[in-house]
Amino acid sequence: MSASPSRQTWSSCLTYILTVAGATVGFGATWRFPYLVGENGGGAYVFLFCIAMIVIGIPMILVENVIGRRNKVNALDAFGGSMNGKPVAKIWKAVGWAGLLGAFGIMAYYMVLGGWVISYIVNIIGGGLDISRPVDGGMTKAFFTEHIENSPWEIAFYTLLFVAVNQWILVKGVIGGIEKAAKYLMPLLFVFLIAMVVRNVTLPGAMEGIVFYLKPDFSKITAELFVFVLGQVFFALSLGFGVMITLSSYLDKNENLVQTAVITAITNTLIAVLAGFMIFPSLFSFGVAPNSGPTLVFQSLPIVFSHMWAGSVFAVIFFSLLLIAALTTSLTIYEVLVTTIQEKTKIRRSMAITLVLGGIFLLGNIPSILGYGPWKAVSLFGMNIFDAFDFISGNILFMLTALGSALFVGFVMKDEARDELRYRNNHTTVNIWFYYVKYIVPLVILLIFVSNLL
Repeated sequence: MSASPSRQTWSSCLTYILTVAGATVGFGATWRFPYLVGENGGGAYVFLFCIAMIVIGIPMILVENVIGRRNKVNALDAFGGSMNGKPVAKIWKAVGWAGLLGAFGIMAYYMVLGGWVISYIVNIIGGGLDISRPVDGGMTKAFFTEHIENSPWEIAFYTLLFVAVNQWILVKGVIGGIEKAAKYLMPLLFVFLIAMVVRNVTLPGAMEGIVFYLKPDFSKITAELFVFVLGQVFFALSLGFGVMITLSSYLDKNENLVQTAVITAITNTLIAVLAGFMIFPSLFSFGVAPNSGPTLVFQSLPIVFSHMWAGSVFAVIFFSLLLIAALTTSLTIYEVLVTTIQEKTKIRRSMAITLVLGGIFLLGNIPSILGYGPWKAVSLFGMNIFDAFDFISGNILFMLTALGSALFVGFVMKDEARDELRYRNNHTTVNIWFYYVKYIVPLVILLIFVSNLL
């Protein structure tokens, strides 16, 4: 399938990189990465994460880049068309379908996290969560129980508000909406991030947190942990659900994909590491345990802010940072589904956006919200609905899509994949990447996949 002659392209390589950075810097970097560091030995996890970014992150970014730019179409038809004069077997479309289902799965709970963040911002400003004076874990847990778990209507409203912001930007198009939003939101995110880092590393006792965060305890490094970290890189880089495929389908053929992939990986790693600097120094400064898991941001950090000078102000800045990061990611994941529906059905973009956002809200967001409240007893694979969406999309669908994509590049695209990456005199680098992706990466992904299910 050929690209539409009216298909837009990014206005510059810089705006593409900013958009991709926004796509990869979401809750993965600002929420998931810090609590996983806290649970898995601090510096040991950070060390392995940086290695994993090289071992699997950059190679897989390039896999999705070459698939997306090949025909410059949606994430489903990217696995179709013809190759070397022969039509691609229709079975490969299953890889695209797995990615689309994964995108639905992650957005089903991801937008609800955005609703949680808005609830915290509103309640901190309005006094519902009063951290102008020191509070303890009992108080923050009670707030979470009352306003997150037991307030489905409140969270539904804030989630819908977050969805509406996404729709307002998406209707403006890929360039006028997503690209323009990234140009303003990413610099703002960096400003907020740096402000939080500077504030927290200058707290009394912050050095203890910095040492925990940066000094690897090599006794904690195991093969099992490394495989786990490899899997987290997929979430961190938005790999496996069509984001990179979709974004690169709007990329000019003259752009250097290797360079943009390396910059993307460095940017994501940098922001994830900076996110740790804004969290761990403050935790150790005020004696809060760093290993509190997924509730680290929502139940532990408010305790820290309550002990900090102007803590309420910095708390609002911090949660605003989380919201910006979530928005830059949600826009691009929504776009995967919007582009596919629009190109497959030929309906207007505005209608495709309404179908995608409305459908996910009703079939994904609402069940996820109720899964923490009235439907808490409903169990899928031994988990509530919210966690089940996370598990199925992140541990099954993303892995299957990534595996299929690597095999598609190595055994179907073949020389066309190398041609997409060749830029000036980088032939040796491209050849090494190709054989690595063809033979090694599928084995790595299978290892991650099996370990996730055990």
